[in-house]
Amino acid sequence: MSKWLRNSFIILVTLFTFGVVTPSQAALLYDSSYQDRSPKKDHIEFLQTEEDYSQNDDEVSFLDGREEFIKQMVKEAEYQSYEKFGTKIKPVIEDEFNVCILPNIEAAIAEIAEQYPEEDLKKLSITESPAGGNSEKIFHILNDETKKDVIRFHVRKDHPPQQGYWFNFHFHTYHDDFQKHHELGAIYWDKNTPPKWMS
Repeated sequence: MSKWLRNSFIILVTLFTFGVVTPSQAALLYDSSYQDRSPKKDHIEFLQTEEDYSQNDDEVSFLDGREEFIKQMVKEAEYQSYEKFGTKIKPVIEDEFNVCILPNIEAAIAEIAEQYPEEDLKKLSITESPAGGNSEKIFHILNDETKKDVIRFHVRKDHPPQQGYWFNFHFHTYHDDFQKHHELGAIYWDKNTPPKWMS
């Protein structure tokens, strides 16, 4: 597939999936520009307005705890994703993953974080091992008290006719009993069958 056709398809997929993941108001406070951001940056730059400085200490610590939670979850999500990709897939899709998929994962995590009070965020943790082989699981975020998943991040290998292989990144939430696919984006692999995960 020629490079311009591949790029055109990626743009089309991006346009079609635009708006599927809607960031919450708090997520909009984060800097979403990627020109000045290194793909491997391990933190989120929080934009503070004058109103943030006028808040009392309780509200500021609330923002700091939520920001810290999102930062830690995104860092762990990146690590778990790279572990799932393995040494054969990671070098090929790493840059595109950092630019196209990881920011959408961050937005989804921020949206989930908005649904919990800060003290409950401490009860949420990320699973420690992605699934290998042909399984879709990258990682899940679960409630440590109930041992139930809150959100599940997956990647599926798609093979549309005459189009080669694509990695379809998506997530499921507990709100609909993990039935609906919430698209994060897709990355083109090649016409050849991709290796198994974690290989």
